[in-house]
Amino acid sequence: MSEATAPSVTVGDLLRIKSQYLQLELLTKAADLERPIASPTVSSPGLALTGFSERFPRGRLQVLGETEIRYLRSVDERMRREAVERLLRLAIPAVIVTKNQQVPGILIELANAARVPVLRSKLKTGEFYRRLQPWLDDAFAPRTTMHGSMADVYGVGLLFVGRSGIGKSECVLDLVERGHRLVADDVVQVTKRGNDVLIGRGLDFHDHHMEIRGIGLIDIRRLFGIRAIRQQKRIEVVVKLVDWDRREAYERTGLDGMTTEILGVSLPTVTIPLNAGKNITVITEVVAMNLLLRYSGHDTAREFNERLIARMQQGNVRHDPAMASVREYLEQDYE
Repeated sequence: MSEATAPSVTVGDLLRIKSQYLQLELLTKAADLERPIASPTVSSPGLALTGFSERFPRGRLQVLGETEIRYLRSVDERMRREAVERLLRLAIPAVIVTKNQQVPGILIELANAARVPVLRSKLKTGEFYRRLQPWLDDAFAPRTTMHGSMADVYGVGLLFVGRSGIGKSECVLDLVERGHRLVADDVVQVTKRGNDVLIGRGLDFHDHHMEIRGIGLIDIRRLFGIRAIRQQKRIEVVVKLVDWDRREAYERTGLDGMTTEILGVSLPTVTIPLNAGKNITVITEVVAMNLLLRYSGHDTAREFNERLIARMQQGNVRHDPAMASVREYLEQDYE
């Protein structure tokens, strides 16, 4: 796993990637589009325009909605200039005017002199925030890359890890043939969302190709159809494939759950030793179904352990009333 990378986002990135979706136009010709956006949070500089900038959040995009523009129009020319100068002296990446409003000329003039980009959007302020925030959250999310493969199995995101050549790609290919979906092969990009959600996806240029030793590169989308791929998926279980070693003690009951930490998030981990004849595909399907069963409130290992302890405490299992009807049925079963 590579180290988490620090985000680097500029106003130019915003224009290049989201200009059409956010209906943006650049109003300042002398703007420095390499100015960094230092925060995923967007602010409105109402207080700063009036003169209070003691707690001003620097490094954030500043949005001028209808209220801020009306304020600038309501004051005289001297106060308007002073308000704009105060704002532009602060460390801001760009100013964005929403609702396709007419931008005061003094703002364009002073912004050009300071090389601060001034953008205008046709969107209403609320809609602009709604569209912009998910992109900023994703751009600033902690991320890393991992060597492995990932599949969506019954709606559960399984991340397969293990040494090179152990069979991660072959396992995922078999899952795809059984109707499940490929997310990524060889390299998985992991992005952290919120406090405990990890999203996995493949590299863009991989485009859902797989490398199968002995065959070479194959195009999963063309071979199996669009149903066989998924662009991204939440990682819910790490499946660790290892070589069988009789000296190792592998989990037998499922009571002692293992975890793997990725970007500070602990994920349940299943270690599967590989030996000749083991149907790894069916086992991974069971891993996914077992997690779904836990989500529905049933932990098989814990429930079995509790029943076993209860029977042992009773002393004589044969006198257990709960098993009486079962024993009677078995006594009459001649098939």
